[in-house]
Amino acid sequence: MNIVVCVKHVPDTEARVQIAEDSKSIETQDINFILNPFDEFAVEQALLTREKLGGEVTVVSLGGDSAAAAIRTAMAMGADKGILLKTSGPADDPLQVARAIAGEIGGTGVDVVFFGKQAVGNEHGQVGILVTELLGIPGISEVSEIEITENGATGKREIEGGTESFECNLPAMFTAQKGLNEPRYPSLKGRMAAKKKTLEVKEISLGEQLLAVESLNYPLQRERGMIVGEGAAAAAELVRLLREEAKVI
Repeated sequence: MNIVVCVKHVPDTEARVQIAEDSKSIETQDINFILNPFDEFAVEQALLTREKLGGEVTVVSLGGDSAAAAIRTAMAMGADKGILLKTSGPADDPLQVARAIAGEIGGTGVDVVFFGKQAVGNEHGQVGILVTELLGIPGISEVSEIEITENGATGKREIEGGTESFECNLPAMFTAQKGLNEPRYPSLKGRMAAKKKTLEVKEISLGEQLLAVESLNYPLQRERGMIVGEGAAAAAELVRLLREEAKVI
């Protein structure tokens, strides 16, 4: 089975992010970058699928030279090979990214494509679904349970307030939700083996950018709260403050 998993290199979720001087990007020199956490579930599901049905797992990522680290992490987990679609500039437009990925994996006889449900760097959550449309194959997002056979897949996906069951034929694309599985830890042996696996670098041009970042801003600081009293005696003062100062009633 030909299995592709698409991953992204993102800032560590515990990093303190600083906005760069251009107000459109972040400072990267002091930030540790990692494999997108949601992509870990996608990689693990790709490996489980290979272990069950056989075949090969190819990891695809788009970005600069540093994005190779995310591919190496996925290969350390057990993926067979990697492809870096190397870009020289920013890749902020999900449609641009989707077109590049679809152009790479389309026509290769891919059976299953996995993505994380979204990247923690920008929270777009669009690339996987856009790739599905461009390839003209079924696409299921936010998958929380899945069973893949040679011919199709069944499972469940999260929706607001519950879950939804699905069934589809292959080839198909799935975006992995947190909890789909328990990602394996890249062992030292796996990391050493990853260095010997094939990582193909292809320089690409993304073309016209239809979406651009105008500016980045820090979240507004919340004002400090205040205690107006205790029990029923505080109700009148609270109502007065809500009406006269907060002006919400």
